[in-house]
Amino acid sequence: MGDFKSKYSTIIQEKFDTLQKSCRNLLSEEDIRLVEKAFELAAPVPPKEVQKVMPEFSLYEEEKEILKILDIALIITTEIGLGRTSIICAMLHTKVAKGELSISEVEDIFGPKVAQIVEGLKNINSIYTPQKIVNSENFRKLLLSFAQDIRVQLIFLAEKLYALRGAEHLTEAEQKQLARETDYVYIPFAHRLGLYNIKSEMEDKALRYSNPEIYAEISRKLTESKTAREKYIAEFIAPIVEELNKRSIRFKVKYRTKTIASILNKMRKNQVEFEEIYDIFAVRFIIDSSGENEKPDCWKVYSIVTDKYTPNPQRLRDWITVPKSNGYESLQTTVLGPGKRWVEVQIRTERMDEIAEKGFAAHWKYKGGTSDSAIENWLNELREILESPEENAIELLDDLKLDLQDKEVHVFTPKGDLITLPAGATLLDFAYAIHTNIGCKCVGGKVNQRNETLRYQLRNGDEITILTSANQQPKADWLNFTVTSKARNKIRQFLNEEVNHQADIGKELLTRRLKNWKIEFTDEIIRKLMQHYKYKFALDLYQGIAIGKHDPAEIKDILVQTKEDEKTATPAPVKDIHISHPHKVAEDVLIIDKNVDNVDYKFARCCNPVFGDEIIGFVSIGEGIKVHRKQCKNALDLQRRYPYRIVQTQWTNAGVTSYQTVLSLMGKDEIGVVNKITELISKDPRVTMRAIAINSAEGIFEGKITVLIDNTEHLAQLITRLKHLPGILKVNRHDSMLEQ
Repeated sequence: MGDFKSKYSTIIQEKFDTLQKSCRNLLSEEDIRLVEKAFELAAPVPPKEVQKVMPEFSLYEEEKEILKILDIALIITTEIGLGRTSIICAMLHTKVAKGELSISEVEDIFGPKVAQIVEGLKNINSIYTPQKIVNSENFRKLLLSFAQDIRVQLIFLAEKLYALRGAEHLTEAEQKQLARETDYVYIPFAHRLGLYNIKSEMEDKALRYSNPEIYAEISRKLTESKTAREKYIAEFIAPIVEELNKRSIRFKVKYRTKTIASILNKMRKNQVEFEEIYDIFAVRFIIDSSGENEKPDCWKVYSIVTDKYTPNPQRLRDWITVPKSNGYESLQTTVLGPGKRWVEVQIRTERMDEIAEKGFAAHWKYKGGTSDSAIENWLNELREILESPEENAIELLDDLKLDLQDKEVHVFTPKGDLITLPAGATLLDFAYAIHTNIGCKCVGGKVNQRNETLRYQLRNGDEITILTSANQQPKADWLNFTVTSKARNKIRQFLNEEVNHQADIGKELLTRRLKNWKIEFTDEIIRKLMQHYKYKFALDLYQGIAIGKHDPAEIKDILVQTKEDEKTATPAPVKDIHISHPHKVAEDVLIIDKNVDNVDYKFARCCNPVFGDEIIGFVSIGEGIKVHRKQCKNALDLQRRYPYRIVQTQWTNAGVTSYQTVLSLMGKDEIGVVNKITELISKDPRVTMRAIAINSAEGIFEGKITVLIDNTEHLAQLITRLKHLPGILKVNRHDSMLEQ
C-alpha cells in the first residue's frame, strides 16, 4: 500500500485515502487491491522526466484529470452511496472510451459485471455531445445504456453533477447549454431515481446559469432572512422536542430551506413576491426506529406534532403506507405554527431518510426494501419500450420525460394489487400497464363498480376492472388521451404496422394495374402521382390506393395525360423570381438564428413580445417560428421540453413597428377610476389602446388593457405612470411573474 501511494503527489494521496474511507464495502484485501489496480490503470504515474522537472507535482493537466476521477468517485460514494464496483467503473470508463483499454481487458481483470457497466458508460460517452444529447436517436441510445444497469445512470449523474459544480469556468454560452441539458435530461432522472439532494442542487445550478439575475435576487433575500428564519424554527420545534424527550423517543431534527428553483416556481405559480411565500422551509423529525416499529412510531410522532399545532388536512401525505415509485417513504403534513405561519413537517426513520436522500442506491444497503421491485419493473418497462423500433423517437423522448417528472396516482386491480401511474393517466393507460394485449383490446372498464370510458382519468384509490373485445384494435385518437410512454409507444407501433400492411397491399394493387396498362413501374411514375395527390411519402400514396381513396381510372388518366404533356411541352422562358418576406417591417427589427432560412414567424400571443424584450424563437409545427419573451411561462416550458426546437432570436433596429401587449391592473373600485386610466393612455401619442376589460367585486377591480407600443422603455414609462394614478394597487404585463 505504501509503495502504491508514494508514486503520487500528496494531494492525490490524501484524496485517495478519503475515497477509501468513504466506501463502506471495501472489506477485504482483494477489494482494496482491485480499486488500487483500477486507479493505476486510470491514472498512470507521470514519466520520470516530468517528475524531475516538477518534483512537487504541481497541478499540471494530467494531475487535474486524476483529481477529477477521484472527485467523481467521492460523489459516487458519499452522495449517492454506491460502492466498490461503481468506483472501479467510474475510474476505468474514460480510458475505455479513449481506446486505451479494451472491454475484454476490463472483463479479464475485474469480471463481467464491471465490463457490462463500463460498456454502458462507453456507449453514453460515444453519443454524448452538448449539441446532440436532445437528438431523438441519441436520447434512445442513452436510455438503452441506462436500462442495462441502474448504476450506469447513477455514475452518469455523478459526472454531470461534477460538471455543474465546475461550470463557473465555462463561457456564458456553455453555461446556458449545460443548464438546458440539466433541465431536460439530468433533473428528471435524478427525480425518478429518488436522489433528492442531487436533484435539488441541479435545479439550483441550472437556474443560476440560465437566469443569473433572478437566482442572485432570491439568493440575496434568503441570506438576509436567514437569522429570522432560524429563530422562528427554534421557536416552532421547542414544544415538540420537549414532548418527544418526555416520552423518551430517540430522534434528530433537521430543517432545510426550499431550493431557489422551487421558490421561484411557487412565485410564478401563485403570482406572488418572495416576501409572500411563507413555507420556504421544511422541518424534519428523524426517528431511531426499525423493522415493524417504523410505521407506528412515525404516526406517534405525527400525533405529537398535531397536538401542538393545527394541521391542514388537505396537506397530509402518507408515503409510508404507499411509498412513491422511486422508493420515497415519509409522513408529510403542513401545520399552523406560531404567528399563523404554515410550516411543512416531515416525519421518517433513519432508513427512510437515507433512501429519501440517496434514492435507489440506498436500497442496496436495505436489501428487500419496498421499492426493489419498483426499480426492476421500471428498468424492464424502459427496456421493452426502447427495444421496439419507433420512427418518431422525438415523441418517445417527450413521453418518457413526462413519465420521469409527473406526480403519481395509485390505483388497484380487482385482486387488490397496487398499480402506480403518472398523474393524468387514463383507464386506457391502466389497461396497457396490466398487459399490452389487454390495452389493445380494451373497450372500457368498471371503476369502483361504475362503467367508465377509455378516457376516464384515474384518481387515487380507484379499483378498476378492464373490459375487452376481440374486435377492438388501437386507433389514432387514443394518442390524444394516453400519457404513459408504454401505452403511447404500443399504440404507435400498431398504427405503424397497420399503415405498412395497407401500403404493401396498395403497392401490389398499383403494380398490377400498371402492368395491365403497359406502363412501367418506375420512381418517376410514383413521384408524379405523389406530386398530383400532394403526398410527401410514397407510403401515404400506397395506403391511399389500398383504402380506395384514389380511383384506378383517375390514376391512369393522370399518367397518360402526363405522357402527352411531355411530348407537346416547349421550354418556358426563364423569369426572375422575387420572394418577399411576409413581415416586411418586422424583418428589419428581428434576426432569427442564421441556421434557419426562409421561414415565417409570429409573435406569441401568450406573452406579446415588445421591442427590447429578451426573446427566443420556437420552431412550431405548421406555423413557422413563434417568438416568445424569454421569461414567458410557455417559453420556459418549451425550453425545458423541446430544447432542440429553440432558435436564437434577437432585435436589430427599432424601425417603425408597433407591438401589441397586454397589461394587468388591480385597484380600488372607485368612481371614475376607469376614465382616469383611459384618459392617461389616450394622452400619450405613442400608445394606441385596442381593448379594455374590467371586472369588480367587493370594492376591488381587476382588468386587462391591450395596447400598441413601440418598445419596452416606453412601456415601462407607461406602467410607472399608471401605478401613480390614485386607487391603482398593481400594474404589470400580463404573464409577467417578476415585473411589478
